Amino acid sequence: MFIVHVHVQVKPECVEAFKVATLANARASVQEPGIARFDVVQHADNPARFILIEVYRDAAANAAHKETAHYPVWRDTVEPMMATPRTRMVLNSIFPDDQNW
Repeated sequence: MFIVHVHVQVKPECVEAFKVATLANARASVQEPGIARFDVVQHADNPARFILIEVYRDAAANAAHKETAHYPVWRDTVEPMMATPRTRMVLNSIFPDDQNW
């Protein structure tokens, strides 16, 4: 599994608009065959902070995700909403292993 955590800090006045755009992207993303899971979580103590937890079957699926019609729409829509540039962390799954997904 190829896992990406995308950390986003949005402007406080953009929280609801960010959620709308991001949920549309997530709903489209989970339809991709290479995505095993796509979670959107919001910090409990700071509602302007989000983490997108993207679990891909492999690195190629991550690259394919960026070529979809919905990804650039999301990217371009939310870019002006961000208080700081988004950051990402790439992780490798240790457990569960590929057999358990």
